[in-house]
Amino acid sequence: MKLELTHHQCSNCVMGRYCLPLGLSSKESELIDQLVEKKIKLEKGEMLYSQGQSFHSIFSIRYGSVKSEYSLPDGCAQILNFHLPGEIIGLDGIGKNQYESDCTALENTEVCVMDFNRFEDLAKEIPTLQKHLHQILSREITQDQKHLLTLGHLNADQKLAFFLTNLAERLKEREQNFLELHLSMSREEIGSYLGIKIETVSRTLSKFIENKCIQVNQRHIKIIDLKKLYQLANKDMPLFMH
Repeated sequence: MKLELTHHQCSNCVMGRYCLPLGLSSKESELIDQLVEKKIKLEKGEMLYSQGQSFHSIFSIRYGSVKSEYSLPDGCAQILNFHLPGEIIGLDGIGKNQYESDCTALENTEVCVMDFNRFEDLAKEIPTLQKHLHQILSREITQDQKHLLTLGHLNADQKLAFFLTNLAERLKEREQNFLELHLSMSREEIGSYLGIKIETVSRTLSKFIENKCIQVNQRHIKIIDLKKLYQLANKDMPLFMH
C-alpha cells in the first residue's frame, strides 16, 4: 500500500461526475475539492481495510477494482460485491463505527481517501452533497436486495447472466465499452459472489458460448447477443442499454 498526499481536485477528475453530485456552484466545488487530502495505491491482493477495523474514512475508486468480502468465525467467506471506478466504498462502517467487510484490490488500484467526519460537516453546508450520500446508500441497499434475489431464487444460468448484464450496465453508465468485459475477478470469486461452484461458473460460460451469447478469452468476455443474455437473466433490458 502506497499513501500519497494530494492536491487532487475532484471537480476536474474524470471520475468526479460519478462519485460526487452534479450542478454544484463554483464555491461548493472549491469546498469539495478540499475533501480529498490523500490517495492510496494498492497492488493486486492488497487490503484497503479489514472487517472489524475502526471506521474513519470512505473511499472513491479512481481506477482499478476491489472486492468486499465478509468472513464468518469458522473461516468461511462470502464475496459481497465488486466495486468499479467512480464508486464509493467503506460505507458499511457508518452504522457500528467499524468496517463490516474486508476490502481487497482485484488489480492495481488507486482510491481517494475522504475523512467521513469532514464529509458529514461539509454535507451540512452543501445539501446536494448530503442528498448524494443518501442516493449512494439507497443504491447500496438496492444492490444488496438484488444480490439476495440472485442467491435465493435464480438458477446458475440466470445468476451468471444477471451478473454479466449488471456489469455491462455499470460500464455503460461510465460511458465505457459495455460489450467488452475484462473481468478482474477470478472464476472462483465470481462463484463466491453468486453462491455457485467454480465448476458451475466455467460450465455455464461454456453454455453461453454454445448459445452464441458471448465469446470468452480467459478473463475477457465479448457480449455477442445482449438481448439473449438479458433473456437468460430473466430480466428486462433497461432503455439506456438499447
